[in-house]
Amino acid sequence: MNGWTDEKIIELIRSKLKTDRFQHSLNVAESAKYLAEKYGADADKAYTAGLLHDVMKNSSPEEQLAVITEVGIELLPEERANRKLWHAIAGAAYIRKVMGIDDRELYLAVRYHTTGRANMTLLEKIVYLADYISAERSYKDVDVMRKLCDESMDEAVLYALEFGIPD
Repeated sequence: MNGWTDEKIIELIRSKLKTDRFQHSLNVAESAKYLAEKYGADADKAYTAGLLHDVMKNSSPEEQLAVITEVGIELLPEERANRKLWHAIAGAAYIRKVMGIDDRELYLAVRYHTTGRANMTLLEKIVYLADYISAERSYKDVDVMRKLCDESMDEAVLYALEFGIPD
């Protein structure tokens, strides 16, 4: 990974994220590793993806847009209108451009961890779900989501997609 170890990534995210977001990223990494082990994915890569999933979360909107633009990504009108989506797109761009990590699977897992997408890879599903079930999460149905993650990844993804759509 171009010289990036998990230890160096932890140092990087500690410097870029607020304390609670940093802890969340550590928790997502642990949840991603757990899910990877359970569902037969690369646990080390899942842990790394979990660490990196929110790398741009606490960056300003201007910084997020700058890294998105720098790699040549054009936001869809729906994406441009929703700043909450920018950190995932910018995070993927940051991994590729600034960190120099050329790993499509890792890139896509970070890119789609907030929205999901059709035909997600196993790693994408893992990071998407790990973000929902990380240790500090306490939303209304978190226990339901954790149980579903233990029973069926696809059922958990479906539940998460439905859960994420506002009434």
